[in-house]
Amino acid sequence: MTVSASIERELSAAAFPIRDGVFVAVVGPSGAGKDTVIGYARTLFADESRLDFVRRVITRPSDTSEDHDTLADAAFVEAEADGAFAIAWEAHGLRYGIPAEVDWSVANGRVAIANVSRAIIPVLRERYANLAVVEITASPEILAERLAMRGRESRGEVLARLARSANVALSGPGVTSIDNSGPREAAGERFADVLRKAMAFSDMSGLI
Repeated sequence: MTVSASIERELSAAAFPIRDGVFVAVVGPSGAGKDTVIGYARTLFADESRLDFVRRVITRPSDTSEDHDTLADAAFVEAEADGAFAIAWEAHGLRYGIPAEVDWSVANGRVAIANVSRAIIPVLRERYANLAVVEITASPEILAERLAMRGRESRGEVLARLARSANVALSGPGVTSIDNSGPREAAGERFADVLRKAMAFSDMSGLI
């Protein structure tokens, strides 16, 4: 039996949504610096055992701008069918997955942090009882500059991506917006505060 299948069997006895821990969903437009802010917190809380910084699985080769695991498209589809992911979605012609181990982590009172698409927030709200959504933003000028520096897309594709993100608004409870147009430390400390509150909530939840 695979690890993911074992986790699914353990969780099947308990109805969704999964409780006790907290899932922190980090969202925002490309170029906002989501991975930079997450990386700041990972370094700050390097010795904190209650936090799990989730590595996504993506059907794109790794690069220096993003920390993730890579699978070919066919292998991703096979892994998804085998229950390897708690959540999976498609965006910009790529497949993304959050490893199934995250369910175990949250069910055991930990705080899981992952960079996700805002389109899956409704699915996350159904799956996890305690969901904190952190939207990382930046000014349009900063976004355009950062996207251009990546060199992944043409100028037209960059402008189209910015236009799409400008038309999407988040709603619902537990949403925190952090502007990352300035120094990394400023946004990073605000994000760290969110994680401290999530850990405190998990600690209390486990006592109930």
